[in-house]
Amino acid sequence: MDKFSYTQVCDAALDIDYLEVQSFEMSVYLVYLKAHGKAGFVYENDRPKRFFSTGQIREAFAHCQVAEAAMKHDSPYDEMIGNPPKGASQMTMPFSMQLPY
Repeated sequence: MDKFSYTQVCDAALDIDYLEVQSFEMSVYLVYLKAHGKAGFVYENDRPKRFFSTGQIREAFAHCQVAEAAMKHDSPYDEMIGNPPKGASQMTMPFSMQLPY
């Protein structure tokens, strides 16, 4: 798996084939990219870059060309309330990269 440097992403207008926002509890988001034959997470200082809102992600990638974007969320709630774990608990939905006006 490759790594994309956050400063590299901010400095260059990348052509991104696929951008996936991985949503976690407490408003923490990680971004996974596929671009130029590489695939991996966005890193900052040897750690995955944490984003704290979807707006922050849209602003960070506003200067990039994104062909497709999606958000993936994995919910632990069934297990937390005593239900059996789901086989496929991740939910993926389209994600708009458009900044609000």
